[in-house]
Amino acid sequence: MASTDTTPKDPGDLAGLEAGLDALETVQTTRKPLRHTLTQKVLPPVVAVALVLAVWQSLITFKIVDDPTKLPAPADVWGVLEKAWLQGELLGYIWTSVSRGLLGFCLALLIATPLGLLLARVKLIRAAIGPILSGLQSLPSVAWVPPAVIWLGLNNQMMYAVILLGAVPSIANGLLSGVDQVPPLFQRAGRTLGATGIKGTWHITLPAALPGYVAGLKQGWAFSWRSLMAAEIIVSFPDLGVGLGQLLENGRNASDMAMVFEAILLILTVGIAIDLLIFSPLERRVLRTRGLLVKS
Repeated sequence: MASTDTTPKDPGDLAGLEAGLDALETVQTTRKPLRHTLTQKVLPPVVAVALVLAVWQSLITFKIVDDPTKLPAPADVWGVLEKAWLQGELLGYIWTSVSRGLLGFCLALLIATPLGLLLARVKLIRAAIGPILSGLQSLPSVAWVPPAVIWLGLNNQMMYAVILLGAVPSIANGLLSGVDQVPPLFQRAGRTLGATGIKGTWHITLPAALPGYVAGLKQGWAFSWRSLMAAEIIVSFPDLGVGLGQLLENGRNASDMAMVFEAILLILTVGIAIDLLIFSPLERRVLRTRGLLVKS
């Protein structure tokens, strides 16, 4: 009977086999040319924005919508933005909301991270609190504004309470989902090497659960921003200052659609900017370290 052993016997063959396997596992990290980056990442959103503006202007030009109290022209909205900038008010609107949103999100992060880990480790607590967190996550943020005003009054603490109630469930559930997807083999290997308790959580559980955790952070920020806008729209008080939500409500009260669109565009811009500057790079870094994203 003929032998079927095809294992390389020569040391040179073994070295070649190892080199081939290494090449298969190596991720190509050649930086792509600037033209590719511009055409693939910069040009598509620019074209999309240009198309939206063109359609918007067409509705005005061809008098499909000829009532400026319902749909202002892009030039009118730009004029309101320019006026707010020249008067030194535009950055104040943005900073009032962004500072509240980021501080509230950081507080939610400090509360939700240990809470998510506790739920992941203690089954009894998870069975008791897990369904409540899921229910809170599905509850509209605006529902928390009236009780927060009654409990805490018209102040920034009320704003932060609404943000926490909106963001904590999302972050905790994201971390919990990430921990659930950690292979049990990682945990056993960590215990074998002496990584137990807090050390095991820090060195094994959290790094392995990062993809789910980052997804929870992104969703948590979205809920934070939405919760804050709901609170600013409903609650009006001079000591609170004028944020983007209050600017939107002021435009509605004045029947000034240009101001309404100004506030909407600023809210969208800030939300997208925070995602592009903070969460998208963080997500790409996590995926790249796991070989799931080619560096470009």
